[in-house]
Amino acid sequence: MSDAPAFRSGFVSIVGRPNAGKSTLLNALVGGKLAIVSEKPQTTRSSVEGVVNLEGAQIIFLDTPGIHASTSLLNKRMMDAVRSALEDRDVVLYLGDATAPFTEEDVKALSAIRNLTKPAFLLLTKIDRLSDKRMLLPRIEEYKAVREFDEYIPISSVTGAGLDQVRQAILKRLPEGPTFFPPDYITDQPERFLGAELIRERILRETRQEVPHSVAVVIDEWKDTPRLLRIMATIYVERPGQKAIVIGAKGATLKKIGTLARHEMETMFSRKIFLEMFVKVQKDWRENPEFLNSIDWRSMRGRELD
Repeated sequence: MSDAPAFRSGFVSIVGRPNAGKSTLLNALVGGKLAIVSEKPQTTRSSVEGVVNLEGAQIIFLDTPGIHASTSLLNKRMMDAVRSALEDRDVVLYLGDATAPFTEEDVKALSAIRNLTKPAFLLLTKIDRLSDKRMLLPRIEEYKAVREFDEYIPISSVTGAGLDQVRQAILKRLPEGPTFFPPDYITDQPERFLGAELIRERILRETRQEVPHSVAVVIDEWKDTPRLLRIMATIYVERPGQKAIVIGAKGATLKKIGTLARHEMETMFSRKIFLEMFVKVQKDWRENPEFLNSIDWRSMRGRELD
C-alpha cells in the first residue's frame, strides 16, 4: 500500500476591483504572460485561465475582469464573467491594492462575494510600492470590518513576496482530485485570442486616456506558413477622433503599436510574424449585442450588478 500523499487539484478564481493587480498575479503564478497588463482600469475583459503544475497538485487559476458598476452592455457582460468565476470554485483570491485608500467602492466590490461559502483569501497587492509596511495591518482591519477572510496575505507579484505563502495556503484547501489538464497545458486561450490581446495591450499603453475602453481588436486572418505566421487584425474604435489617435501623425502611432506587438508575439509564439493592422470605426460597439457576440468575449447575457 502506497504512503504517497494524495494528489490534489482544484479551481481558484482571482477577483477584485480594477487595477488591483489580478492579471499581474496570474502571470507571476503561472510563470509566463497569459493576461495583458496596463495601468488603465478594466483592461481585462474576459476570464483568462492559467494552469500551474506542482509536485502532487494541479491548480487552475482564473483571472477575471475588475469588479465595477455595469454602465454599458460590455461592462455588464464583464460582470457576468466575474459572477461565473465565483461559481464552483475551490478557493477565491480577493485582491486589494495596498497602496490605495480603502473607500466606499471597496465596500461595494466586496458585496460581490458576500454570499461566498468557499474559502476566500484577502491578498493585499503591490507591497513593493509601499514605503511604510506598518500600513498593512490597519488596511487589513478595514477589509476585515466588511468581510472576514480565511487568510490575509500581503504580496508583491513583481518581487514574488508572499506568493509561496499563497500557494501553500491554496494547497491546504484543495480537495483530492484528478489531473484535469496534461502537464504541458498552460491556458485555455487560443493563440488568436492572445495575439489580439497583445495588440490591445500596446494600444492601451501608447494612446491617450480617452481611447482604451473604446478599443476592440479582432484577428481577421491567422495563417501559418513554412517561413512565418501571417496575422491580419482590425482595430475597432467608436469615433473618428479615436481612429486618428490610434493611427497617429503619418501613421507613426499605429506603426509603433504594430512593431512592439509583433516583437512580443514572436517571443510568445516562437516564430517570425508578419503583422498587418487596420483601424475602423464601429459606432457605439460596446452597446451593440450583435457586435459583442461576433467578437466573443466569452460572456453570458448582460445583467445589472446587484
